[in-house]
Order: sequence, then C-alpha cells, then structure tokens
Amino acid sequence: MTTKPPGKGDATLTAEKDKMQQEWANMSADDDMEEKRDDGRILDQKEIDSLLGFDDAGVKSEKTGIMELINSALVNYERLPMLDIVFDRLVRLLSTSLRNLTSDNVEISLDHISSVRFGDYLNSIPLPAMLGIFKAEEWDDHGLLVVDSALIYTIVDVLLGGRRGTSALRVEGRPYTTIETKLIERMVHVVLNDLSTAFDPLSPVSFRLERIETNPRFATITQSNNAGVLVRLRIDMGDRSGRIEIMIPYATLEPIRELLLQMFMGEKFGRDTIWETHLTRELFQTDIQLSAILGETTISLDELVNLQPGSTFMLNTRPDDLIEMRVGDQSMFMAKVGQKQGQIACSIEEYIEPEKTEEV
Repeated sequence: MTTKPPGKGDATLTAEKDKMQQEWANMSADDDMEEKRDDGRILDQKEIDSLLGFDDAGVKSEKTGIMELINSALVNYERLPMLDIVFDRLVRLLSTSLRNLTSDNVEISLDHISSVRFGDYLNSIPLPAMLGIFKAEEWDDHGLLVVDSALIYTIVDVLLGGRRGTSALRVEGRPYTTIETKLIERMVHVVLNDLSTAFDPLSPVSFRLERIETNPRFATITQSNNAGVLVRLRIDMGDRSGRIEIMIPYATLEPIRELLLQMFMGEKFGRDTIWETHLTRELFQTDIQLSAILGETTISLDELVNLQPGSTFMLNTRPDDLIEMRVGDQSMFMAKVGQKQGQIACSIEEYIEPEKTEEV
C-alpha cells in the first residue's frame, strides 16, 4: 500500500476550508452582536421576579410589576372624598353603640380604606369568619360585612358574661353554633344601623342584613373583577381585639356617586354655621338704595331738549295713588306718600311678588 504525499492542491483545499470556517465564525459573531443590540442585556432572576410582581420571598407584591399595571384600572377611593367623612362618623357612632351592647370599654380605630377587586378580596379572607350579606334598600344593591374569628369569640365571651381582662378561649376546627351566630347577628345589626346613620346626612339609606355565611363561595354579591371599597375597622376590648371589614362594591355606591365626589368640610357635610352666621350678618348690614317713583311719563326728545328752568310737565299720578318703590330695576313695594316731621315719607302698603321667569 502506497501513500501519496500531500501536494499543492491539498494545501490549497485546506486553506480554503480554514477560510470558510473563519467566515462562518465571523458571521456568527455578527449575529450575536446584532442580537445583543436588538434585545439588550439578559435579565437575571431577581429582575424577572420584580417584573412579574414577586418579592424576594416569592410572595406576589401588590405595588410592583405587571399586577400593578392591571390593578391601575381600579377606581381609587380618594376620588370619593366623602367616604372618609362617612366612615370617620361610623367609628364615633360605633364606639358608643358597642359600649352599650357589651357594657365594656370599647375602642375602635379605622385602619385604612382601600380599593380592591371583589374576587381577590374573597380569596384573602382569613377563615374561619362570619360573612354578613346586607342590602342597601334605597340603592337596591348589596354589600359585605366580615367579622373575623378573634372578634367572634371576643363578642361571644363578653355577651355571655366572660371575665374581664382575660382572652377569649378559641375552639378551632368546628362550625359556629346557633348561639354564637345569633350573638354575632346582634352585633352586625348594630353596625349596620350605625352605618345607615353615618350615611344619613349625605343620602338616607337603610342597610338590612339578609343572611350570614361562613363560606366565602356563598357570599358572592358581584362579579369577581368588579372593584369596591374595603374598610377595615379594629375593635379593642382591653386585652382582646378583632376586626370588622366592610366591602361595598362601587356599583352599590353609584346612585350617590355625585354626592361622594364633593369635598365638604365640617361635621354637617358642607354646612359651616360660623360662615353662615357671619355672611348673614354682613348681608343684613349692607346698604342699598331704595327709590320712590312718584310718577313716570313719556316725552319726545324735542320736548326734552327745550326744557328750561321753570318748565312744567304733567304726571299721571294723583296725591292719593300708591307709588312704586324700587331697588335698582326690581320693584319691591307699593306705598302711600305723606309727610312726617316736616319731611316727605312713604308708608308701605303691599309687597310686589317677583315675576317668575320661564325656564327654557
């Protein structure tokens, strides 16, 4: 067997092959550079989690990421400034009502008011809990009131004569008894009555409890994607405490939306008695000019130009006729002309009703 020594043609073929491989390598490098220019740098895992709305612990965040863009469509409760006043009034009313109900020192604080989607809120309710579905009669829609487990056992213990200063004994893993449900129902009625009273200066409404559920699936009052106002109240009774959450969909508040948009100041929802009294007093002290029209006549421009000192013209008014008294162009009274203490005086006989203008 003989071998052929490498010739010039083999060297040329090898050089061309190396050149082609170099060209392919250069093309690949150009593609990588183009891809880098188009896509930019590669995101690491932390940046991907932040984009999707997860924090370092793997828990979805409510303030960052794509979920924040989705939830940005929610109506912000701050666009309804009157809600703050309504629920502040509810806190004051409920403090007195629950003291009368429990005969104990009760402190209520408003944790916060926020806007949430109804479906997300139902999934976040810590169980066990009691969910009261109530109806706003005048608005013909529903709301949700949630009492957490800690407050349930606290109210039951207090109403059944439990010792003061001791924490309520919780028995988990069993359904609530009829007695416990009835006692919580009494408290829910008190809360709804005070909520109606809090809305009364703005718009009279009656909240009526329809039923109490323990399973959130049976407490669906609106579609999951619908937004609503969530109000969290913290109730403290000595060493014992609990929470009440009130969820009112925006569809329920729609009939009074225009009223909730107004920015009123003061306890009486827009009526400031100090400024009313001051403005009334200043108006009554304002000087106006009251004119007594003794008579009117019509003359030509030629007669007006030729009037001289001493000229006379006749008026169609007799001494016994009533004359008209005006403020500006507005006729106010009809009066008789006479004399008093050597001066001309007018005695008002009747009031002239203002003319009603027809609305176009």
